[in-house]
Amino acid sequence: MRRLPTTGFVAATAGLLLLLVGLWAPAASAQDPVGGAPGNTGGDDAGVPGAEQVVEAGNVDVVKVDGLLDPVMADFIVRSIDEATSSGATAVVLQVDGEGSVLGAEDLGEVVASVRDSLVPVSVWVGPSGSSLRGAGAVLGAHASSLGMAPGTSWGLDGATPPPAVLEGIVRAVPDGLQSAADAEAGGVSVMAPTIGDLIIDLPGVVTREVVVDGETRLEPVTTVRFSQLPLFESLLHAVASPAVAYLLLTVGMALLIFELFTAGVGVAGGIAAGSLVLGCYGLAWLPVRWWALALLVLAMVAFTVDVQTGVPRLWTGIGMVLYVVGSLWLYDGVSMSWITLTVAIVGVALTFFSGIPSMVRTRFATPTIGREWMVGEMGRAVTDVSPDGVVQVRGAQWRATTNRATPIEQLDPVRVVGIDGLVLEVEPEEGGARDYRERARGGRSSSSGEDTPPD
Repeated sequence: MRRLPTTGFVAATAGLLLLLVGLWAPAASAQDPVGGAPGNTGGDDAGVPGAEQVVEAGNVDVVKVDGLLDPVMADFIVRSIDEATSSGATAVVLQVDGEGSVLGAEDLGEVVASVRDSLVPVSVWVGPSGSSLRGAGAVLGAHASSLGMAPGTSWGLDGATPPPAVLEGIVRAVPDGLQSAADAEAGGVSVMAPTIGDLIIDLPGVVTREVVVDGETRLEPVTTVRFSQLPLFESLLHAVASPAVAYLLLTVGMALLIFELFTAGVGVAGGIAAGSLVLGCYGLAWLPVRWWALALLVLAMVAFTVDVQTGVPRLWTGIGMVLYVVGSLWLYDGVSMSWITLTVAIVGVALTFFSGIPSMVRTRFATPTIGREWMVGEMGRAVTDVSPDGVVQVRGAQWRATTNRATPIEQLDPVRVVGIDGLVLEVEPEEGGARDYRERARGGRSSSSGEDTPPD
């Protein structure tokens, strides 16, 4: 009867869960409420002065743009502007919190042209507080009809070098570094808009009305405001193409693949590994990856595998850990990951391969009895080909096994145990073996040269 994996299972599960938690954290993007400002409601109040102008005033479309400017997000921006034009919208506002751009010159130029040449005025609002519009994607703010920034936000190239074509005909200069909202307003290139509603009420063509809130008279738009964001499937593809998620998907996929190969899995881990690797490779295809660093991550997993099959973390596990850390730190060129993501991934991998999976391998192939000398001379059968390494079954328990290269054993053939080396059994065929098991049981070796002594 095989022992249930306990310590090894807990450690392996903890390590893999830690990686999955790291994967979930950067992928989850809570929708920030626009709240606290006028402009979040349409003019549907009956009997309110100005409400009868809603139909004539049309609507303002607010499009949420966050993360890297990748092909998925670029297509969404262009599509949203086209739909706003077709529906007769008064204006389009891009609510931006962007980390940069991974678009090529042609694709970025198409997005810029859509913003610049739109028949409907396109404005950009960097918000809420803490947001930024940085990298090559900052040219969107330069080509927009107006640029609003919430307090605590910033925009600028931040070291990026956009193609010269997208810098032509810009409305406002793009700062080389990151410029705060206060600096931008002082330079006259943007408006201070604490909320998106403050930006909307100043847009040309937007109908407003006065309301009293807590004794304070304020303006709010009567024009209908419509909010949109990426659909679910496109949002998934966009999240996968973010640096942290693509990196963690690759790591989880490779770790689960090794977990499936060397533990008593039923295929679930393998299926998840395949899905993670496919999504991770999709994301990496759009990101500026240093291919030598990606190769180091793959080699790290190969190094881990060498020691996993022995059940003991040794030199190759240490080498794999060094390769993994170096590959992680230098994986991307021009974009970065947070230290939280890197810490979660590195700690998760260390826990998985120094403790978790090796412990499960030892548990799987361990014997349920104390002392194994009794096994010398026992008969069993080969679960896989043993040439010279493989898996055998002795008294219902599976063991890793090795045999003399001159006497390979085929799957399902009977085998005899002639010795034990740690957790690995030394076996030979039932007939024609290279060693005498009785001599091995007494601690000696057969004096014959390659011939077996027949068993009693």
